[in-house]
Amino acid sequence: MLTIPQGIYREMVAAARAEAPLEACGLLAGRENQVESLFPMTNGDASAEHFSLIPEEQFAAAREIRARGQQLLAVWHSHPATPSRPSPEDLRLAVAPDMLHLILSLAGEEPKLRGFRIADGRATPVELEIQAEETDYE
Repeated sequence: MLTIPQGIYREMVAAARAEAPLEACGLLAGRENQVESLFPMTNGDASAEHFSLIPEEQFAAAREIRARGQQLLAVWHSHPATPSRPSPEDLRLAVAPDMLHLILSLAGEEPKLRGFRIADGRATPVELEIQAEETDYE
């Protein structure tokens, strides 16, 4: 299971909405399956149907992730008009079987985030938990 703070989830939704109708994308980093950082990336393909990360941005994010003592936990992208399941293009282009792939769909009334491990052209769902907001009580 991958745990994502509510604030980072909201940032992902905001980025997806801002980039629509193009796919938005980025990286998630943290420790022990707990997301701590979001790294928005530029969709190098500038496409509504697929994305690619720009290598220079990836390398800069990797340096920052290491500097923070974190590890890369997932790559995410949006589907502005289709469900949050891997497209044939997503299945074909996934080359790191240990990497989690998160897909945020804007197609319904509410955004829907789902996670997958993709290997050999097949996707296996991964459980995600969006943490509730922390509230200060007096």
